Amino acid sequence: MANIGMLNAANAVTMPLGRTLPEGPRGKKPRKRLSRGNIIVYGTLFVVALYYALPLYVMIVTSLKGMPEIRMGNIFAPPLEITFEPWVKAWKEACTGINCDGLSRGFSNSVRILIPSVILSVAIASVNGYALSMWKFRGSEVFFTILMIGAFIPYQVMLYPIVILLREAGLYGSLTGLVLVHVAFGMPINTLLFRNYFASIPEELFKAARVDGAGFWAIFFKIILPMSLPICVVAFIIQVTGIWNDFLFGVTYISSPDRYPMTVQLNNIVNSVQGVKEYNVNMAATLLTGLVPLVIYFASGKLFVRGIAAGAVKG
Repeated sequence: MANIGMLNAANAVTMPLGRTLPEGPRGKKPRKRLSRGNIIVYGTLFVVALYYALPLYVMIVTSLKGMPEIRMGNIFAPPLEITFEPWVKAWKEACTGINCDGLSRGFSNSVRILIPSVILSVAIASVNGYALSMWKFRGSEVFFTILMIGAFIPYQVMLYPIVILLREAGLYGSLTGLVLVHVAFGMPINTLLFRNYFASIPEELFKAARVDGAGFWAIFFKIILPMSLPICVVAFIIQVTGIWNDFLFGVTYISSPDRYPMTVQLNNIVNSVQGVKEYNVNMAATLLTGLVPLVIYFASGKLFVRGIAAGAVKG
C-alpha cells in the first residue's frame, strides 16, 4: 500500500494551494470513426457544392473556348485551346440593342448607380437604427413597424406608383431617379440590421456618454460608429449585391438604352435574336456581370458573418 501511495504521489502535479491534479492520459489520440451521421452530412454538402459549382465550371470553360470547339458538343471538356477573345468581345464589341460597345457602357452606368445608392442607404439606415434603438421617441415603435411592413411589400406592387412619382418629379428615366428608388427600397432591411446591432451595445456606455454631456451626433460619430464596422460591412454587401444584380428597376425606370445598367445590357446580349448565337460570349458576359459582388464577398466574408451574428444577438 505504501508503494502504491508513493507511485500516485509521483504521478501527480502539485498545485499552488497544495492540491494535486492527476496527469492526463498518454499515448496516441484515438481516431474518430466516420459515423453514419457524418457520412450523411458530408455527402449532402458535397452534392450541394457540386450542384452550384458545376454550372460555374461550365460557364468558365465555355467562355474560354472558340465557337468551333463549342459546336463539338462536349460542354464539360476543358478547352483544347484557351482564348480570351469572347471576354474581349463581351466587354467591347457585343451588341446590346442599337449599341455595339459591349458591357463597358453598362458597367459605367452600374457604378454610377451603385456608389451613391450604397452610401446614402447605409448612412441613412445607420442613423435610423441608432435613433430607434437608443433615442426612444413618441411613435418610434409605430415608425419601425411601418418600415418593417415596407420590407415585405412585393416590388411589383410599387412599380407603377413610383413611375408616377418619378414622372411628376421630373426624374423618370434618369440615373438619379433610380438611385432614389434603390435607397428607398433598401431602407427597411438595413434599418432593422442596424437597430438590432446597436441594441446589443451595452446601455451603460450610452448613459455614460449622456452624463458627460454628449449629444445625439457626438455619441453617434465618436462612440457608436467606430464600433459598427461589422454591421456596416453587412449592409454594404447586401446593398451592393441587390443593386448590382437588379434588373427589374433598371429596365422599368430607365428609358434610354444609353443609361441601362449592366444587367439590362446582359439580358439584351443573351436574348438577342439576330446573328449567330455565340455561347462563349454570353458566358463571358455573364461572368463579367457577376464579378463585382463575387469579389466583394471574398474580400469581406469574415466581417459579413461576424456582423450577421452580432446583429442577431439582441433586438
